[in-house]
Amino acid sequence: MRRPSTVLIGFLGTTLDAHSGPDRWGVWRPTVSACRHDALPLKRLELLHEPRFGDLADRIARDIERVSPGTCVRKVTVDLSDPWDFAVVYAALLEFAEEYPFDLENEDYLVHITTGTHVIQSCLFTLCASRFMPARLLQTIPPSSGQGPAGSFRCIDLEQARYEAISSRIRRKTREDLAFLKAGIETRNADFNRLIEGIERVCVRSSAPIVLLGPTGAGKTLLARRIYELKRKHGHLSGPLVEVNCSTLRGDAAQSALFGHVKGAYTGAARDRDGLLRAADGGLLFLDEVADLGPDEQAMLLRALEEKRFLPLGADHEVESDFHLICATHRDLPARVRDGQFREDLLARIGLWTFRLPGLRERPEDIEPNLAYELEAFAERTGERVRFEPGARERFLDFAISPGAAWRANFRDLNGAVVRMATLAVEGLITASNVAKEIERLRESWKDHSNQGPRFDQLVALIGEQRVEEMDLFDRVQLAEVIRVCRSSSSLSEAGRTLFAVSRREKSSTNDADRLRKYLKRHDLSFDEIASFEVT
Repeated sequence: MRRPSTVLIGFLGTTLDAHSGPDRWGVWRPTVSACRHDALPLKRLELLHEPRFGDLADRIARDIERVSPGTCVRKVTVDLSDPWDFAVVYAALLEFAEEYPFDLENEDYLVHITTGTHVIQSCLFTLCASRFMPARLLQTIPPSSGQGPAGSFRCIDLEQARYEAISSRIRRKTREDLAFLKAGIETRNADFNRLIEGIERVCVRSSAPIVLLGPTGAGKTLLARRIYELKRKHGHLSGPLVEVNCSTLRGDAAQSALFGHVKGAYTGAARDRDGLLRAADGGLLFLDEVADLGPDEQAMLLRALEEKRFLPLGADHEVESDFHLICATHRDLPARVRDGQFREDLLARIGLWTFRLPGLRERPEDIEPNLAYELEAFAERTGERVRFEPGARERFLDFAISPGAAWRANFRDLNGAVVRMATLAVEGLITASNVAKEIERLRESWKDHSNQGPRFDQLVALIGEQRVEEMDLFDRVQLAEVIRVCRSSSSLSEAGRTLFAVSRREKSSTNDADRLRKYLKRHDLSFDEIASFEVT
């Protein structure tokens, strides 16, 4: 069988390859030296280089023709705006790999990882490991004492079977990272586990902003803190974690808190203030309830993200801060954009990686491990270990996964329930009586919740808990009352006359039914749907 020809793909070494003059033949030049080994006959060299080094590439090609006449040198121009920017280099080399006509039946490929910037070498390694380049790695080594200028070489095979030990360590490290993000809780919900896997991959590989969506109490703040710790563990961050709830920021105080101010910037500004963005330099800024940021703060945040610079309130000179960003909200950000309440360009900038955390009711299989986690956390805080008496734990779990368990505040509700039962437990034992009283207390709290009562039960049943959580309280109350009137009316017209009884007196002609129909349509509802819906 004919042995495949060997092809070498490598970047021109602009420093080590650049020796010139008559003495260059006695100097180790990695690209030229790679072609001087009898044990490594090369049919072809794909010599990659930036356009500005075309003359050097021509000279190296001529020298290779002298030392290895059988090697065909094909010069390939690769345009890199910044050879030290990973994204730029990887994109250019990936494009080369995707367009290159690899012929695995007739050719054996090597990739030279001795030349080029460290970023170029890392990208080549990654492309080979992922098999975008179906090649082994070639490392050329400078000559030691007694060797000629060719030095030596080593071929490295990245075939998975040969590196199973390394792969096993990587998988184990990934499992540890996933467990850390989940606070050590063995979650059983497949969708949530996939979500955490995606977050882990992003937070250890990317510095881009992350958006965490989900209802109140779904665990967004805890997860943001875990992401910060994981990034620190991987060496991506050296600065602090800075947290701020954007719903508490208003007016000049909002800009001052975020971006800082100089003395005298506004009434009461008695001294300079750095602001939270500067405090987060080198670390991570967590903006909880980012949807509540005002328009001016949104504009300033966008510029700070794009340019790493911003102007403190009342200042004449900009300051710098380089930070990672995590944003969280329970609101529908695209809907806020459509309503003109959130900048579309800011959402595009922060929303590259967006993850929605499900509420507790969407993860019923995870209630049991989280119950165990909360009991363990209680023991760590108080030094008192508490357990359920036989049957009591099952009674609580049966209720927790039942349709009657609203879990309005999600894991906050579960945490509160465990703390109360554990605190009231006599001699460290949660009894069936403790469980029964807690279940009653939870039912009453959900019944008295501002979203509750018969009208709000109908609203949740019709449009779902998630949509209700994303509505302002004003809109919830209004829509709930409209639904109540519709359900007590015999027709769309009758409901319209009831709802618009006052304003219709001032109109010469009215179409109450059409007004009501358009209002319901904005919420993807119809009168017939409301009238026929059975609330269980």
